[in-house]
Amino acid sequence: MPTRTGTAVLSALLLAPGAALADPPPSATPREPAKVYASICGYCHGANVGPIILGRALAPELVMTLVRNGKNAMPAFRPTEISDAELSAVAAWVSASVANPGEKGR
Repeated sequence: MPTRTGTAVLSALLLAPGAALADPPPSATPREPAKVYASICGYCHGANVGPIILGRALAPELVMTLVRNGKNAMPAFRPTEISDAELSAVAAWVSASVANPGEKGR
């Protein structure tokens, strides 16, 4: 026989079927900008796939808009992939970065 708590949980899931399939919330602890860049951005930017973005003094607002909305071949990244806090920190980091001579791009 289901418990009262079990019944409540089951009822909530049945009443909101999309809730069980929703993306999990982003991590409460933001990753460091350099690590986010290396794991998400650097795969294409600086690896001869996308344009080099380090050392170009790109405006943080531009970086944030492009990351969330994508453009041309660049996909949009959801808050579950890079949180708003991480994105803000990465955008500021990219804006203030110096060029990395080891990167290659167009």
